[in-house]
Amino acid sequence: MRVVITGGTGLIGRALAADLVSDGHEVIVLTRNPASAGDLPAGARAVKWDAVSGKGWEPSADSADAIVNLAGESIAGNGFLPSRWTAARKERILQSRVNAGKAVVDAVRAAAIKPRVVIQASAVGYYGSQDVKAQPPLGEDAPSGNDFLADVVRQWEASTAPVEEMGVRRAIIRTGLILTFKGGTLPLLALPYQFFAGGPIGSGKQPMSWIHLQDEVKAIRYLIEHENASGVFNLTAPNPVTNAEFGQTLGKVMGRPSWLPAPGFAFKLAFGELADALVLSGQRVVPTRLEEAGYTFEFPELEGALKDLY
Repeated sequence: MRVVITGGTGLIGRALAADLVSDGHEVIVLTRNPASAGDLPAGARAVKWDAVSGKGWEPSADSADAIVNLAGESIAGNGFLPSRWTAARKERILQSRVNAGKAVVDAVRAAAIKPRVVIQASAVGYYGSQDVKAQPPLGEDAPSGNDFLADVVRQWEASTAPVEEMGVRRAIIRTGLILTFKGGTLPLLALPYQFFAGGPIGSGKQPMSWIHLQDEVKAIRYLIEHENASGVFNLTAPNPVTNAEFGQTLGKVMGRPSWLPAPGFAFKLAFGELADALVLSGQRVVPTRLEEAGYTFEFPELEGALKDLY
């Protein structure tokens, strides 16, 4: 297969590229600056794009087996610690996603032989915040929320919808918290436990829908390779937990106690609105359609996933 990945220098993109090239597939990673794309997996090729149009990379899209659109500015920022959302940052978060989607549509429209499938990144933030006690688990047919992230995700998903009118199959992947120590939120969550100071954050009742990075990559490949897979798929493990349960399991795997609560107001003071999106609220999401499509999780339970990472 030839697979084009936007956002291929990010956490998911690098892991997906490495997995694909290890099986002998051709991988093209789109980047604004190929010379500084970093250490791409051996066999992956960097191609320049402007992230707003199909200009210059149309040949890569022509007759591609798949385009995986993962591009978008990080919600948490690029440092180890999250950075607050300013009005300017929120606009960049939105526009980077919408513009990347438009670029994919432009390239598909110009392709003489259309790609077989477009995989469109999304997030469980689509569902807004949920009270884990009051509501059932959220499947793909659950309604959207009404906060900033839900609005971003709705527009992100819609950005590549026109490819369906061109006869291209499209699958939308609403991803939860990705478990890996290569980046993302887990290293930050694990840090207090290293100093025997871990515990629930805020109320500890907020739900956490998670997925091991290995399952994220495998699920994306499954959707690429299965011709009947289209529409929305939640990419989360089938057993979400509360924040307190997550901390207890993490402490158990690390051999550390989970006893010291972290007050929610401290996170709000430090990170503002972003604190709700990262740790103080959540969604209890289940992968109904993915399992119905026949996908089998390598790590359906949190303890097994964390033990694998440690």
